[in-house]
Amino acid sequence: MEPQRVTPKKNNTEHLIADRREGIGVCGWILVSLSFLLVLITFPISIWACTKVIREYERAVVFRLGRILSKKAKGPGLILILPCTDTFIKVDLRTVTCNIPPQEILTKDAVTVQVDGVVSYRIHSAVSAVANVTDVHSATLLLAQSTLRNVLGTQSLAQLLSSREEIMHSIQAVLDSATEQWGIQVAHVEIRDVRIPVTMQRAMAAEAEAAREARAQVLAAEGEMNASKALKQASMVLAESPAGLQLRYLQTLTTLAAENNSTIVIPFPINMLESLGQKNRGG
Repeated sequence: MEPQRVTPKKNNTEHLIADRREGIGVCGWILVSLSFLLVLITFPISIWACTKVIREYERAVVFRLGRILSKKAKGPGLILILPCTDTFIKVDLRTVTCNIPPQEILTKDAVTVQVDGVVSYRIHSAVSAVANVTDVHSATLLLAQSTLRNVLGTQSLAQLLSSREEIMHSIQAVLDSATEQWGIQVAHVEIRDVRIPVTMQRAMAAEAEAAREARAQVLAAEGEMNASKALKQASMVLAESPAGLQLRYLQTLTTLAAENNSTIVIPFPINMLESLGQKNRGG
């Protein structure tokens, strides 16, 4: 049994070039010869119709009798076009930036949001952009919209708000892989705005306010605990020195006299309170 031969797969552009190599036929060569003859007869007037100028940022895909003339686009500079048999399409290689219209997306946690963005891309293969897709710019924009919906539909609202960079890189990778056969290279994808419903905004604001109040209560409780520990240590120090307690009492009187001048303070010795307490217990 003979082993089977495995042939590598070819993309659409390679198929077009392979078809061109099969030849344009006898009639095709006759038409091309007549076209050359017409150019020679009408020279030098025909030179103005046959030469085309391609700018630095452009490339020309030339078709001869409906077939792509070369695997690589022509330009920049002067190119020669035969009348009646050759046609060409100019392709702009500059970076294109387009806005992705707002897309209504249902996130993984069942929250409806509106997201818009910006995608930047450029054509790196003019032949593929012309031969493999009807309108490369419209197709890229529609694919960017569907990719944005598909990728964000697998993310929760919290991930969408916190992991925006990772999501943008993921969208760019998917777009770059899908548009490779169109001769497109995606340069940058950015999520510009995420619009959340008003009811969800109110709920998130209430949740954030409750979290702040909880943190404030925790801080107040910690402050009271630290103050009580400090008061306990101060009371232990004052208990060891009765004169210190008397000095603290006099310092309090000085503070009251400085702040509230209209307040009348009548000093009352603490020892008298202790003696009165002992008499009451004895009676």
